[in-house]
Amino acid sequence: MFGGYDGFDDPYSYRGLDCLKNRLGIRDSATLQAFELEMSTLRAEEPLPLGKFGPTHYRRVHHHLFQDVYNWAGRYRTVRTAKGGNVFCYPENIDSQMKQLFAKLGGASFLPGAAEDGFVAAAANFLADLNAVHPFREGNGRSQLAFLHLLSLRVAHPLELERVSRETFLPAMIESFSGNIAPLVAELNALRA
Repeated sequence: MFGGYDGFDDPYSYRGLDCLKNRLGIRDSATLQAFELEMSTLRAEEPLPLGKFGPTHYRRVHHHLFQDVYNWAGRYRTVRTAKGGNVFCYPENIDSQMKQLFAKLGGASFLPGAAEDGFVAAAANFLADLNAVHPFREGNGRSQLAFLHLLSLRVAHPLELERVSRETFLPAMIESFSGNIAPLVAELNALRA
């Protein structure tokens, strides 16, 4: 399945194909993946949407990054998904889980003046929980990093996300799904400016 998701009957994909429906009608997964990466990278170079660091703001970030690729950019998924045997939040629970999760951003670790170590630890926990919700059908990882960038600027502890290494960051995210947050904290510490 596109993006490495476990197989299921997916209304987001073209019937009989392993390719997500998209604005250009691309029906080859590799071509779509290249187009998606190019467009989301270009959009990430533009100023990201400002907001109040809530679920609506997060949805606007996703929409900004993927507006050229998917009609459903910025909208929560309506199907159950899993990756690598890990089942993500059921769609009927996404809205409530997002509200609960984003309420944590009002805590001291996410406000200007927060201690850098406290921010990094809280950000790793937030990122792990956000990944477990996985609110969008595609583009969750890039949206998470873009939003983390905004959060790091908000607390004046910028993270140099251009230094993220997929080879180490992705396994740390997978470990966090199982409750082991230490590798993700180490990854974020390595990104301190």
